[in-house]
Amino acid sequence: MPSAVPVPGRLVVDGLVYFCDGDPAPLIAGGVAAANVTVTHMQDGLEPTIDGLAEWLDRLAAPDSRWLLVRTGADIARAKAGGKVGLVMGWQNTLPLGSNVRRVRLFHALGLRVMQLTYNEANAAGDGCSESRNGGLTNFGRELVAEMNRVGVAIDLSHCAEATTIEAARASAKPVLLTHANAKAVNLRPRNKSDAALKAVGASGGVVGACIHGLMNWDNDPEHPPTLENFVRHARHIANLVGVEHVGVGTDFAAVSDDEKVRHILDMTANQYSAATGSYVAAFGNTLAGRFPKETPSPHHWPRIAEALERGGFTPADVDRIVGGNLVRVLGEIWGAG
Repeated sequence: MPSAVPVPGRLVVDGLVYFCDGDPAPLIAGGVAAANVTVTHMQDGLEPTIDGLAEWLDRLAAPDSRWLLVRTGADIARAKAGGKVGLVMGWQNTLPLGSNVRRVRLFHALGLRVMQLTYNEANAAGDGCSESRNGGLTNFGRELVAEMNRVGVAIDLSHCAEATTIEAARASAKPVLLTHANAKAVNLRPRNKSDAALKAVGASGGVVGACIHGLMNWDNDPEHPPTLENFVRHARHIANLVGVEHVGVGTDFAAVSDDEKVRHILDMTANQYSAATGSYVAAFGNTLAGRFPKETPSPHHWPRIAEALERGGFTPADVDRIVGGNLVRVLGEIWGAG
């Protein structure tokens, strides 16, 4: 298959890159203007999180850096115009906050702009999707939602339990995000979201980042590896349910110069969360490329995602919105001008 070429002028924003070794080259090659990058490990506490942020701040400050820190929506266009990648600093857990909401403003000052309330397990804010009790927001979780709204940090609910997702979406005064999640109605996978949860996010004014990752983009048949065609089915379902203005893309890519740099996360997800990942790993192995459709094993191939959406019947204008425009609009609403 010939390489796809980024469309000039198209603003591409990836809702979730779960790991990056600091090299923006794969994202630049894919025409990505900005990405929500998980800048510290999903299970890190306060001290390793501070160290991880310090490492990213050093990268940003380097004289030859090809990254631009995104603090406002306008920074995304600035990054594209300057030939850089906009770094949206994100977390996939709120463990570093402990039970202290004042830390939200602290990390916002350091550049953090997206926080996922929970990873797979329960934390002080609420239940993650691996908790069988399906608890909702705690009292602290409600306080945290209000503080993130006030400070201007986007609320991500991708790994949250059903009840936590719906309660947070309804409690938030600003739009909320599913940066990387698909529809249970299309594929019954542990990390996918019910129509009720998708509607709650849409009703908040938020965006659902449809995902190409095989753990969400798979029909549970070992004979059917993940495909871009199936990903488009998810995007179409979400658009029909909540409106195309609430659809984005969160690839759940790793952006690395060497696949082995992400081996620790592949092994963590395969072993620690085997109830959710075991059947997929058994069918397709535990490699980085094996987690994605064969057409798009890395961020280099991002343009093929847009092409698949057009082949699937979305108009070019709708594709522009899905691959970046909707996220830029909604992140601007959440973050404000300053």
